[in-house]
Formats: sequence, C-alpha cells, structure tokens
Amino acid sequence: MDRARGTIPLTIRKEPFDFDEAFRRLRIAVTDLPKAAMFELRDRGHASVFEQLVASLVSGRTRDETTVPVCLRLFAAARTPEAMASLDEPTLVRLLHGVTFPEPKARDIRALSQRIENEFAGVPPDTPEGLMTFRGVGPKIAALALGVALGRPLIAVDVHVHRVANRWGIVAVSTPERTQAALQAVLPERYWIEINERLVPFGKHVCTRERPHCTRCPLLPMCRQIGVGTHR
Repeated sequence: MDRARGTIPLTIRKEPFDFDEAFRRLRIAVTDLPKAAMFELRDRGHASVFEQLVASLVSGRTRDETTVPVCLRLFAAARTPEAMASLDEPTLVRLLHGVTFPEPKARDIRALSQRIENEFAGVPPDTPEGLMTFRGVGPKIAALALGVALGRPLIAVDVHVHRVANRWGIVAVSTPERTQAALQAVLPERYWIEINERLVPFGKHVCTRERPHCTRCPLLPMCRQIGVGTHR
C-alpha cells in the first residue's frame, strides 16, 4: 500500500465478499460510534411506527445529533397521532426548533397525524404502499419505519447505504432507489434492516464520501473500492 500517496495498488489481492463476516466486522467497527438516529430513538423507547415515521420526517436534511434531541423534546409533548394532531402549528414549530425547515415539517407532521387519527383509527398503515400515501414519505422512510418498528424485512437506502454498497462492489447502480432493488437480490434477508443501522455510522465516520479511511477499514480486504481515488 502506498500510504504516502493515499492510494492502493490495483494489484492488491481481494477476498471474496462474505456478508456474515462483513457484518461481524461492521458491528465491531461502529460499536463506539454514534448510532443512526432512528435506531438511537428505538433504543430510547420510541419504537412505534408512528414515532419512527415522525422522526424520519424530522430528520430530513438534519444531522442525527440534532434530530435525536429534537425528537425527544417532541415526543415528550406527544407520542400518538391523537396527541400530535392536537398540537397547533406554532407549538410544533417551537418544538422542532433546530431542525431544517421546521414550518413545512410541522405542517406535514400535523397533517399526517390527523390523517392517521381520522382515516386509520389512530393506527398507521403497516405496508410501504400505505405509508407512502403520506406527504414526505418515500421508500426509504417507509422501509425504515416498518423495519425498525415492526421488524419487517425491508431495506432502507440513504446516501450512506447507497455509497458504501456500491463502493464495496456488491451492487453497481446509480441511485438509492436502484440500490434498494439491487440489494434485495444479493443481500441475505437477515441483514435487510441491519444494513442501515450499521452503514449510516460507518459511512459517516469511516467510509466517508471524500477520502475514506481505507487504511483503518476492517472491510478493506473485501472492498473493491469502486470509485475511490485518494483516501486516508
């Protein structure tokens, strides 16, 4: 390895990609890193479909270190569709202080809560298709909410999952939506929920977008380093 230049010779010998070994190494690699927001909230007791759905909406274009305390403040005020719908928009905006776009997020969260309460008797739909009828809920949010809350085998692909999976070389597609479909074809189902839990912190702190930390990455022997130029 040419550490001075931060590049890896093309002749480096790679191991076959072993998913069981890869996830074993991933769990160790992220042990001391901050958890992905939805999983941190789950572990703090906010694991209902509704809470996961609301938290995912809050998290849009907002860092996890902001999302978690804001969601804890919000859920201290309301944890059910009925309670959330009873809050007026100014109150929701105040509770969402610190996140990006608090006003539209407040409107979306209130409208979602009202619909769940009025049209679904207070129980959110339990299918991706049902959840995606709500404004702001796409495939990633639907998969994450149902996977984290109900253990449904669904793959939630964000920018980190998309980047790392393609960098590994286990898929070769251009968008997160295509990565989701491609991963369904190759990733063992037992890892469908966990891949987001592990790759969000791994992608933030190790396999970063610019100059990933390849020299200290435990998956380097398996990773094809697709698209990696310079690294650390």
